[in-house]
Amino acid sequence: MTQSTQRVEDPVRAAVSVRERPPRASALSATVTHLWRGAMAFKHFPAQLIDMLLLPIIFLLLFTYMFGGAFAGSTQEYLQFFLPGIAVQSVILMTVYTGTAINTDINKGVFDRFRTLPFWQPATIAGNLVGDIVRYVIALSVTVGLGLLLGFRPAGGITGVLAAMAVLIVFGFSISWIFAAIGVVASVPERVSGTSMIVIYPLVFTSNIFVQPETMPSWTQTLVQINPISHAATASRTLMHGTAGFWDVMWALIIAAVTTLVFAPLAVHLYRNKNAH
Repeated sequence: MTQSTQRVEDPVRAAVSVRERPPRASALSATVTHLWRGAMAFKHFPAQLIDMLLLPIIFLLLFTYMFGGAFAGSTQEYLQFFLPGIAVQSVILMTVYTGTAINTDINKGVFDRFRTLPFWQPATIAGNLVGDIVRYVIALSVTVGLGLLLGFRPAGGITGVLAAMAVLIVFGFSISWIFAAIGVVASVPERVSGTSMIVIYPLVFTSNIFVQPETMPSWTQTLVQINPISHAATASRTLMHGTAGFWDVMWALIIAAVTTLVFAPLAVHLYRNKNAH
């Protein structure tokens, strides 16, 4: 062996002969890494932007100008009522992404690779859920921004709008845990998205997002009043218009807290159990 070759190989031997292992990634570090991984999905799957950008625009324009006059007498009056509600729908439709992403990793074998790595395993779920918050912010910003251009004037001002957005982000975060749990147990990603449509759309259309419950039959009013999405819409509407009472907001937050307390441990348990096999 020549002297030059010896000099090249010595650093390699020195590196592989080190017995100390690198420090284990912290839970925060692992979560941020998976958050970044999820953010890169925008680059490779730009179709996600359709849900975040186009769907809020389509629903806002369609219902305001096609049905607003029939529902409220004028499109401008209906816009004041409808926009805080459609903001809820914009967030709710984003909650399925975590479940879809988790299930895709499972079916592609990425989960099996994660099981062999020494990091806090629930970071996969946590990172995706934090990434969902970015989607909520984008969807809400597009919805409110377009509404302002169309003539929406929130009496609660910027403070009310930001408070409503914060409540909806918390509410959406809690719903994401449901679909995270579904994502772990579903057979294919299409099953996750299909389940979301079966659950979300009936809840959305039996809420107070589109019309006042007072115009409905009494039994329908009862359905609307117990619908959790109605409470989120009420919180959003009253905060944006500066009329929020304590319970208008608290009911939405209580529902979010209970949903998180039930489904967050369930999703993590199902995830760990999945890793055990």
